[in-house]
Amino acid sequence: MSGTDVADAGGVAGVAAGAGVSGDGLDALLVCLQLTDSAFPSGFYTLSHGLEGYAQAKAVTPDTLPALLADLLRHGVGPSDATALVLAYRAATAGDWELLAETDQRLHATRLNRELRLAATRTGRQLLDIARESVGGEALERYAALVARKRAPGCQAVAAGVAYASAGVPVEQAVTSDLFAFCASFAGAALRLRLTDHRKAQVVLRAASPVIREVVSAALARDLADLGGCVPVADAMSGRHERAEARLFMS
Repeated sequence: MSGTDVADAGGVAGVAAGAGVSGDGLDALLVCLQLTDSAFPSGFYTLSHGLEGYAQAKAVTPDTLPALLADLLRHGVGPSDATALVLAYRAATAGDWELLAETDQRLHATRLNRELRLAATRTGRQLLDIARESVGGEALERYAALVARKRAPGCQAVAAGVAYASAGVPVEQAVTSDLFAFCASFAGAALRLRLTDHRKAQVVLRAASPVIREVVSAALARDLADLGGCVPVADAMSGRHERAEARLFMS
């Protein structure tokens, strides 16, 4: 176990104790299942994560859907949201509120258009509000105060990182859960856009597992200076989607 992992484990124990939540593995699993469930009312599952823009441009097919998901994970979500979640988790466990605010600001700055920024903060603030009530803990309260004072924008990945830390979920499990939630939301959007069916969607999700493991490992190794993905085509598709006359999804 590395020094960082030891610090994470010790810090999480302190945060979890303050939140009155047990740190055993079963409780951590239950928190992950709750926060990533499609029924969790954060609005996360109203997003297509850029997929609707690709579909409108006829730039994705059922056959290329898995490759698009893998590329978004490796080059977009992993370097941005997954990395921000890890950094926010560690900042919350260490009680470093300045680092937490800076992580949130940097993640928000990587959103290059209004649609993506709005989606991130709408879902993030809703997640924060519900997590304060259902999970609780000093870290969530301190983060909420930063958002209220506009020192932090309240992005979804950062709010998730703080919620997982407050609940005593190990950091690797936390970022893995959130990445799976992204994939499940992406697959759900593909279903509604008729790019797949229910059976094939499960094949796509299972096939993403090696990529998720790869992205988790990379996110755990990054520091703040490395935060930020680069998927120019996805940004362009999101810009087109924002101006579309009809849309099923927020993004």
